[in-house]
Amino acid sequence: MIAQSVGIGEARHAIASGMVAPADVTEIGALINAADPGCTSDAEIPLFDGTGAGLQDLAVAAKLVKLAHRNGTAVSVDFQGKGNDMRVALNGFGRIGRTILRQLLAKHSDITVALINDIAPLDTCAYLFRYDSVFGPFPGEVRTDPDALIINDQTIPFRQKRDLADLDLSDVDVVMDCTGTISTRAHAARGLTAGARNVLISGPCDEAEQTIVLGANAHLLADARIVSNASCTTNALAPLLRVLQDSCGVVQGHMTTIHCYTGSQPMVDAPRGDLARSRAGAVSMVPTTTSATRLIDRVLPDIAGRVTGAAVRVPVISVSAIDLVVTLKTLPDQPLADHLACIAQTSAVLGVTRDATVSTDLRARPESLVIALPETIQSGNQARIFGWYDNEWGFSARMIDMARLMAAR
Repeated sequence: MIAQSVGIGEARHAIASGMVAPADVTEIGALINAADPGCTSDAEIPLFDGTGAGLQDLAVAAKLVKLAHRNGTAVSVDFQGKGNDMRVALNGFGRIGRTILRQLLAKHSDITVALINDIAPLDTCAYLFRYDSVFGPFPGEVRTDPDALIINDQTIPFRQKRDLADLDLSDVDVVMDCTGTISTRAHAARGLTAGARNVLISGPCDEAEQTIVLGANAHLLADARIVSNASCTTNALAPLLRVLQDSCGVVQGHMTTIHCYTGSQPMVDAPRGDLARSRAGAVSMVPTTTSATRLIDRVLPDIAGRVTGAAVRVPVISVSAIDLVVTLKTLPDQPLADHLACIAQTSAVLGVTRDATVSTDLRARPESLVIALPETIQSGNQARIFGWYDNEWGFSARMIDMARLMAAR
């Protein structure tokens, strides 16, 4: 899969959001200026001429290919040769797996779902895809054949293997593991054993080759084949901290995520390792921990140890928030809310709202974080920044984005 061109706007956003290594910015900037000197058109950057010659470093092109996640805006990319569709497999068809499939079917026609694997019965998986308590009924036909899920006119093979290595993934670019059970590199590597070129894990994994968050440290992806996409809260927080560190400097901070309840909590009081999480998730606010606290140190080592975190699980079914109080080294030249709005305009993963919003207003938003500008408070060098994130829809959008980057190398 070799891209012949990539949209100018997506190139700019990729640079601004940190998806491209600083060493590559000069080269890509020159391409932008050559293709679009006025910086006003929707021109494309030519990556290859008629003779097949092109960039010396094809990795630069790969980092820019099909970053199609800015509020559903499609990226215009032409491919050279045949068989260019990206092929993914979904291992695990729970909340994230089903949300990824909804997005793929709606906006990513060039990505083929080669396989779904889940230990649950096929009829149950089809039912839960058709009827979703958060996002509503699927707007299309959903039925089953023996060993296949059929959506509209697309037939997706369905398997029920507990071991990734028992699957045939020889034609798969990326297996997207959405089981929430992979915690070791050896476990993830069974996807490579099955033939997949890459394994992308939809949660924290300490033994992954890399933990990557788009908008924060994507330039470190390199040739890693087993990658953790971190957590939904880390994807919301890390890009914000990245731009604050780059523009103002972060002295210290504390983040509280106000997080909707999830399947890890019981419907009624029942034993769990965390005593507070043993209580019924839909009737109480539950103070607890968040994996983002340790993942931020891994993703942003330049501010390791400066930002602490905690969580409160609340009885809503979707959309979460982060409440960050941070001390900055320097202040921007403009009010902080205006500074954040300017940053979001050029970010691939951050958004803003100037409206008075509540959590349900942000359902199915694709950004990693939508900063609520009216909630911004500044007192000297201390600031309070509040933002919303759809912990299912936004995180699933980043899973697709990351899979694209991995497959495009």
